[in-house]
Amino acid sequence: MKTYLGIDVGSVTTKFAVLDENNELVTNIYLPTQGKPIEMVQQGLKQIKQQLSNGADICGVATTGSARYLAGVIVGADLVKNEITSQAVAALQYIPQVQTVIEIGGQDSKIIIIRDGIVTDFGMNTVCAAGTGSFLDHQALRLNMNIEELSRRALDSQTPVRIAGRCTVFAESDMVHKQQMGHRTEDILYGLCQALVRNYLNNVGMGKDIQPPIVFQGGVAFNQAIVKALREELNNEIIVPPHHEVMGAIGAALLVHEEMVNSQNGSKFKGFEVSEIKYHTSSFECKACPNLCEIAQLSINGQVLAQWGGRCDLWERSQSR
Repeated sequence: MKTYLGIDVGSVTTKFAVLDENNELVTNIYLPTQGKPIEMVQQGLKQIKQQLSNGADICGVATTGSARYLAGVIVGADLVKNEITSQAVAALQYIPQVQTVIEIGGQDSKIIIIRDGIVTDFGMNTVCAAGTGSFLDHQALRLNMNIEELSRRALDSQTPVRIAGRCTVFAESDMVHKQQMGHRTEDILYGLCQALVRNYLNNVGMGKDIQPPIVFQGGVAFNQAIVKALREELNNEIIVPPHHEVMGAIGAALLVHEEMVNSQNGSKFKGFEVSEIKYHTSSFECKACPNLCEIAQLSINGQVLAQWGGRCDLWERSQSR
């Protein structure tokens, strides 16, 4: 059986998706990155190997996400694609009529505008946490509950409290104030969900032509209270596709499938053995501009394989050629 592997390495989670020749999902894996992208890629490959049948052959591998160049070097990727393209392709696979893709992850969020199957506009937020999953994670931790409980209890809200959530710091102080005033916890929780949605639409979605069908992707789409808040704010149905949490990886797998079908060459995939290799990481200061970024470096036996971590992609590009 010919299969195609997509790997999406984000700052919070690392996702894997394997598709067959008919682009049906064979298996997928969702792991916390925990600041260790190399180890998580290796761990994911071990799990993929265990889950695939002996007759399965990896005929192409693509990487996406914030650590896509790093992951691409480790696994021997045939294709390295940005998150916007990967998320859009996956959305179109499941909902061909999609016009707007909302993607909210742990530490960044995106909006993708699609018209007639083509991306015409997009926006990203990689700086402020107030419109991302970490905003709710932080508040849930402060209230001594997990994110699943927060989502469940927020749905019980009858009179949600408006939280001044333009910033996580202000939101937290306002939440404390509302607690001291005696508001129900459920109303405060749903108020936080509404604040996240407002932040997302005011920052990432500002000036974008949001038209239905609207597809909601990313790990935060597990949170039904956020789905409800989006539906109310946009006054439109919100579609949460199957496997929404691994859509970036699915999109990467779809893209590499197309790439390999049109290619005369075999896959550059290094095999599952790379999960056993010991890599060495180090860092140095880039002096190419006044930013003086700290650049991380991946090597094996003294040979540099990849460099990443700057505010621009100078070092990633130099390694990906």
